Amino acid sequence: MDLGLTGCGVIVTGASKGLGRAAARALAAEGANVLAVARTAASLDELAAENAAGTIHPHVCDMRDREQVRALAAVAVERLGRLDVVVNNAGIAPAADFLEMDMSLFDEVMEVNVASIAVLSQAAARHFVATGEGGRIINVVSISGILGKATLAAYSASKSAAIQLTRALAAEWARHDIQVNAIAPGAFATEAQSYVTSNPDVLAKRVRKIPARRMAQPDEIGPLVCFLSSTSAKFVTGAVYVIDGGETAKI
Repeated sequence: MDLGLTGCGVIVTGASKGLGRAAARALAAEGANVLAVARTAASLDELAAENAAGTIHPHVCDMRDREQVRALAAVAVERLGRLDVVVNNAGIAPAADFLEMDMSLFDEVMEVNVASIAVLSQAAARHFVATGEGGRIINVVSISGILGKATLAAYSASKSAAIQLTRALAAEWARHDIQVNAIAPGAFATEAQSYVTSNPDVLAKRVRKIPARRMAQPDEIGPLVCFLSSTSAKFVTGAVYVIDGGETAKI
């Protein structure tokens, strides 16, 4: 199925590793021009070098800096020639006992996981409205924003907030032909889960909670990202797509 992404301009934040890297690769494979955004230049350069077609363009940005984040829409237009899609994937998940947690860390989680989405989405939407061509925004959230998780109170709260932001913006911007959706991943075998995947006992315990009895591979998020980035999903907005092997479906 041709999703019609050839030549589209896409921003993917948190693209240097994990699900962001997988999303950038999948979109580039569909012919999109991708502005791959992260803090680590070396990892971005490595990602771009893997892409023989030269359609992945690295860009360093600190998602805690609102001016840098706000500028991403203009950077994408300048470097890619157009902007059609934003994939808000960047996020942090520091584990901490909330009784002992310094609230400055809570603020940082909210800044990266919620405020950066709001700032970039607003900048992109203003561009979409100005061009009159609409656009798509995809927010990568988490099942922790649906169920909550001990020692990840700030992360869980931020992802829940991102889900509600997704729904509110979808309702507000549908008349501008802007679709806003979210993807809520469960257990994926990314670098962030290396402690789990490298420890057989911990892995076995984690997998027992998943009806599919396995963790997902990062590239399994790619097809869903590509679908939601395409005009095939133009009547899909305000949705939260859970991709977790059935974990949140069970009692």
